[in-house]
This record gives sequence, structure tokens and C-alpha cells, in this order.
Amino acid sequence: MHWATPEERRALGQARRKQVGRHQHEALHPKARPATALELVARSMRGRVPDLIQLKYQLMVESPFGYFRGAAPVMAADLAQLPSTGIVSQLCGDAHVRNLGAFAAPDGRLVFDLNDFDETVRGPFEWDLKRMAASLVLAGRAAGHKDGTARRAAEACIERYSVQMRAFARMPQLEVNRFQVHRLDLAKPVHDALSKAERATPQHTFQQLTTANSSRPGARRRFKELKPMLWRVTGARAAAVLASLGPYREMLEPQRQHLLDFYRPVDVAFKVVGTGSVGLRDFCVYMEGNGPGDPLFLQIKEEVASAYAPYLPDARPAAHNGRRTAEGQKYMQIQTDPFLGWTHIGNRQFLVRQLNDHKGAIAIEDLAGANLKAYAEVCGELLARGHGRSGDAQVIAGYIGSGDAFAEAIAEFGVVYAEQTRKDWEELKRSGRGKSKPSAR
Repeated sequence: MHWATPEERRALGQARRKQVGRHQHEALHPKARPATALELVARSMRGRVPDLIQLKYQLMVESPFGYFRGAAPVMAADLAQLPSTGIVSQLCGDAHVRNLGAFAAPDGRLVFDLNDFDETVRGPFEWDLKRMAASLVLAGRAAGHKDGTARRAAEACIERYSVQMRAFARMPQLEVNRFQVHRLDLAKPVHDALSKAERATPQHTFQQLTTANSSRPGARRRFKELKPMLWRVTGARAAAVLASLGPYREMLEPQRQHLLDFYRPVDVAFKVVGTGSVGLRDFCVYMEGNGPGDPLFLQIKEEVASAYAPYLPDARPAAHNGRRTAEGQKYMQIQTDPFLGWTHIGNRQFLVRQLNDHKGAIAIEDLAGANLKAYAEVCGELLARGHGRSGDAQVIAGYIGSGDAFAEAIAEFGVVYAEQTRKDWEELKRSGRGKSKPSAR
């Protein structure tokens, strides 16, 4: 076996410029799509809860950014039509400005990182950057910025990514693996998300999602009925959800099993979350440890194949998509939820994690003024850390080089793709989908 030297790995990255030049990344070929955007979105709805499909369309039709959040399958198809570097890392897969957020680390500290991995898969590193750049332009528009300002923010994101990747290529690999992002202190949207996370305690979730089932003192709590976003699950369906905790427990590390064993399930609910995931089965289990003052909420979230999987012919199909999601998250995050795992209910595959444990996300209005650029730089640095941990910083840095050509091209792609997204959104509105109200169940 040949053990490649750092110089050889860097040279490999440089050689990939012949495969696709850095300036070529600004290109987009929407006419090469294998189907229309509407057809690609409709295909992604197959197998979802029928009564919730209309709700997803409603959320997508609200704004171009809302459409973008629900249209990862469209962008996956678009990216697959473009020349690729072939430089592989773990992809977040759905890298956009609202898929970063604050959450509690296993030691209780609040951290800010990438935090949504439903589409995670190993693929060309630039795909994450292109999706993030487009999201910055769309979010910038929604926050009142002109395209020039939004484009500069996208370029700042990729420049920061590039600077950090070049730094990683000079660092010991163990230091890359535990690198802490200090730029978080400079971005007000991150401070706001951390403040929200500080307030999002299990007790806060307890009050927000549950209610006493009678007015008697000490009455047992259960989930509220907040249709169409939350409702209780009972009978055989609830029993199936609780039974899935058995195989979930078995995959946990022994010390996590020990911790979980202190909690007993009290109630089960179905909860609608996000935009891209709407229509997939998402259950919440309310559990108690040392009484009502010690709640634990587990989310059991259906996972299907990554939207990118059909376009990665060399990738082996995931044996379990819950496991794919959990392992992709561990690749990219420096700290992960101690209850992160996977299970199954019948032939459907699920991710398991804590629900709302000190979680906080940014809002689009948080990106007004100078906040957009500051936040964009955080996005770039966090993506660099995720790719540096799961890919090869030497190869990526070798490809990017020392200039700005790569950042400029990706930023231009962000503007072009944001405009294509606006057109696709207009087409969705003209189709009439998303107009009628969804049913409660």
C-alpha cells in the first residue's frame, strides 16, 4: 500500500483543476435538468403522509427562501448536471443559513454548528458551498439586502472557507479534528441564537408542548393538541413508536444506555418540523426521569435516502438512512447529541435525537445590515471545519489555491441559482399548489 505524502495529496487537488477549472463553478444549466422542478419536488413527496403534502407546498410557496428549503431534490439534480471536482468529503447536504444553530453539547456547554443532516452523504465538497452561497443570496434578499451586498456576503463565506482550509492543511490532523471556531463571538446572529438556546431548556419544552390532563394538583402531563403541527398518538401506533426504543437503546454506547434507563415514557405525539421534512413521519416521546421536573423529549424522525444519492453512482446505498444521518452528523460536528442514534418502525428507518434541548436558530430578520456578512463568515468557517474533519484539507486546499477565483465563482453561482430559485418558486405559485388548507391529520 502506498501512503500518500502531504505534498502528493496537495498535488492531487491541484490536478483536479484540469477536471473542472475554478472559474467554471459559476455555471448553471437548468435546461439539463432530468425533469421539471415541479416534477422533481412531486417525486420527493412519494411515500409521505398524504394529508401533510399540501402543508409542505404551503410552506414552500410562502417565499423564494421557503421554496429553497423544501427543494433540495431540485438543487441536487441541478448540481449533478455540472462538472465536479470529484474531491469528496462528508456533505451536510442541506447547507443553508437556517441549518446552523445552537444546541447543548454533552458537557452542557452551548455550541453553534451545522445542525441538520437529513441529506448528508459523501460527495463533491463544492456542492455544500454552492447551496450555502445560494442560501445567503436568498436570505439576504429576504432581509432587505440588494443582490450586490448579498453576493459579497456569499463571497465572504467562501473566502473564509478557503482561508480556513488552507490553515487546516498546515495544521496537525488532530488539531483540525478538535478545532474551535472563535469567529462566533463576532456575529450578532450567533449571539441571538445562543441566547434562544439558553432559554430552550427541557423545562421550557415541557411547558410549551405538554399540558395537565386534568385540573387536579399533580395531574399527569401529556402532549397538547396543536393541529396541524402537533397531536397525540395513542393505541397501537403509540405502542409501535415505544417499541422502537428497544433497538435504539441497543445501538447506544453502554454509558448512554445507562442514562436512558432512568427515563420512562409518558406520552407520544406526531410533530411537524422544518420544511424539507414535512410529510415524513416524525414522532416525539415525552419521558420522565426523576419526576415531572426531569423531562426528556426524544424525537424519532423518519429518514429516507439523501436527495443526492441518485446522482452519486459510486456511492453505496445506505443500509439504514437513520444511521447514515447520525454518522454523517458525527463526521461533521465537533460535539454531538449524547442521545443521537437510529431505529426502525416496521420497514421505515428513523433517526433518534433529543428534541429542542437548548436549541436555537437564527431568523431571517437577524441578517439585516452588517449581520449578513458576519454570519456568512461563520458559515464558511463551520463548513470548512466539517469538510476538514471528514475530507482531506490538503486536497481541497490544493484545488482552491491561494487566489480568489474559486470564491468569486461560487458567489456568482449563488446569485445565478438564487434567481433560478425565484423562477422555480414563481412556477410553483402558478401551479396552484399550496393554496388550500391542509387537513389536521
